[in-house]
Amino acid sequence: MTMTRANGAVILTPEQVAELLVQPVGEASIAFQVATLVNTASSTYRIPTVTADPQAAWVAEGDEINPSDMTLDEEDVTPSKLAGLTIITRELADDSSPEAAATVGQGLARDIARKVDAAFFGNLAAPAPAGLGSLAVNATPADVQGVDAGTAFTSLDPFAEAQSLAEGVGAAITNFVANPADALALSTIKVGTGSQQTLLNGVRSINGVPLLVSSAVAAGTVWGIPQDRVVVVVREDATIETDTSAFFTSDRVAVKAVMRVGFGFPHKAGLVRVSLSAPAA
Repeated sequence: MTMTRANGAVILTPEQVAELLVQPVGEASIAFQVATLVNTASSTYRIPTVTADPQAAWVAEGDEINPSDMTLDEEDVTPSKLAGLTIITRELADDSSPEAAATVGQGLARDIARKVDAAFFGNLAAPAPAGLGSLAVNATPADVQGVDAGTAFTSLDPFAEAQSLAEGVGAAITNFVANPADALALSTIKVGTGSQQTLLNGVRSINGVPLLVSSAVAAGTVWGIPQDRVVVVVREDATIETDTSAFFTSDRVAVKAVMRVGFGFPHKAGLVRVSLSAPAA
């Protein structure tokens, strides 16, 4: 991690960059929580994938064992630049207390986390990295698997089906992630007509799998994600820089935070999208 100084007061020490930017982004971002996190110093991170396992066979004692090859492929992830800029007063810049540094770092980290999740669950235009929304569903056996939950979430059956589909390709869903409106709908499903008891019984989990909430997920869609089949790649050159030159006449300081983040989906068939036939607008 680095921090540079240009015509302005140093607000954060190099050690504080990780503490006040990178770590808070990881804690606030749902994408960081549901995926395998990889830090890299390289511009591109290569994820090896196995497209075909070597073949074993029953062999009589003393017979030759026929060799077979593993078929390997790779997915290249190039982290994209995500930057935030805020303007603060000279008084705050000159205040070197931890509280002043935290105020600046936390604000930038929260918005960077929102932007990461918007890209991870969406299909944003470049230079944002391609997210879950860009992946084809049920087009080929290698694509994301889909479950039609009907016109409304009325039971947990579609999620049991999602778990079964993931297990069918050797994956295990470790998190479901829903839009807040859909999380509310799931949380209020009753065990039966006339009952006030909910299926989730006040616990944010479905069939033992944690249910997380993100406004970055489209309404009418719930993602089933196996953590070991999804990768978030973060470049190790995150920076926070300060500069006074652009705002010299108003005696203010610009604070810029930069991270580079990318996503990899080396086993798309392990992912499951549960969606309504007619999602709410």
